[in-house]
Amino acid sequence: MNFIQTTGAKTLDFIRALGSVCLFFLQILAKSGTALSRFRLSVRQMYFAGVLSVLIVAVSGLFVGMVLGLQGYTQLSKFKSADILGYMVAASLLRELGPVLAAILFASSAGGAMTSEIGLMKTTEQLEAMNVMAVNPVARVVVPRFWAGVASMPLLASIFNVAGIYGAYLIGVQYLGLDSGIFWSQMQSNISIQYDVVNGLIKSAVFGVAVTLIAVHQGFYCVPTSEGILRASTRTVVSSALTVLAIDFILTALMFTE
Repeated sequence: MNFIQTTGAKTLDFIRALGSVCLFFLQILAKSGTALSRFRLSVRQMYFAGVLSVLIVAVSGLFVGMVLGLQGYTQLSKFKSADILGYMVAASLLRELGPVLAAILFASSAGGAMTSEIGLMKTTEQLEAMNVMAVNPVARVVVPRFWAGVASMPLLASIFNVAGIYGAYLIGVQYLGLDSGIFWSQMQSNISIQYDVVNGLIKSAVFGVAVTLIAVHQGFYCVPTSEGILRASTRTVVSSALTVLAIDFILTALMFTE
């Protein structure tokens, strides 16, 4: 009975949390028209959410590409197929690894920062002060950060992909001695813009919506204490990672299965 009671309570908590996130998302959409008219706010938040995450995304993409190049060459050379290394790395990055890893890195850096920033504003009663001054805190604080995160995510995923492909090129061509022409020609002839690139960008945009929504929701509804902000930031990173992986499975099943 205790197991059934605990399972039921956890299920109800999950349904309540999901409903709260969906209602909060509707509030964001309702306030997006007036908030986006303040374009400078969105640009400023895009700098904090996107530009400041470029370095960690680019460096991570470079090393992921180098690892893929090294491991891929080791395995493909056993079957005398090392010439398709460029295509294999590009397909892996564009379809799966680029959007997923970039989203997880974005959640760890910009997502946690958004949660902490909004949570600190709640702790210091800045959000309540906005309500007193007839300024909607969702429109003024949440919406610019949300759309900045959504816009930044495809760009960061693209940077991750480019850095990863270049890392594979350094290992495969410069270090292991593959022919540069074959490396690029196999990639260009087999990678499809619609099937690989566009679907990967759609994935990253969906991940941007999910990660940024979780980040701003956790910050807006966190317990207004230092411990509450810490717990909310941790939940943002963990929930975002699990959500990205779950959504990735669904999107992959819809996009890349015939």
